[in-house]
Amino acid sequence: MGLTAAKIEPSAKQELVEGLTQALAETSVETMKAQNFHWNVTGMSFGPLHELFQKMYEDHFEGQDLLAERIKQFDMHAEGRYSVYLARSAVKEHDGHADAKEMIAALLADQEQISTTLSALCEIADQHGDWATNDLATARIEAHDKFAWMLRAHLK
Repeated sequence: MGLTAAKIEPSAKQELVEGLTQALAETSVETMKAQNFHWNVTGMSFGPLHELFQKMYEDHFEGQDLLAERIKQFDMHAEGRYSVYLARSAVKEHDGHADAKEMIAALLADQEQISTTLSALCEIADQHGDWATNDLATARIEAHDKFAWMLRAHLK
């Protein structure tokens, strides 16, 4: 049977919050990257990519909030500093100087990275009977996998 946040052991909470914080860091860096690319994309695919990148950063902004709120449900601190996010994130920031194809490829790799991070979080949540965190991570995987599919389709 699944446990509520209040019933999870302190050591398990710490492990879960570590995974949530990693996902939050990567999602936050990706949010800004997608917004940066939204501002700077040019070329024949401007319209659809401008719109897609906006959908991504809006989705990711909401995802950040959900991840941070889950951390708070464990009565832990939700990190909010980009300096910390950048230091720990496997997703790296970008200066926005790239052509559309490079932007797509960069965002695609990041979507896959975030899905991998969230998959690891699902495993941790399963180990500790935390269905709520597992459900959150699964929903976020679905969102990132969908964006990866959309980006991949642009490269074909």
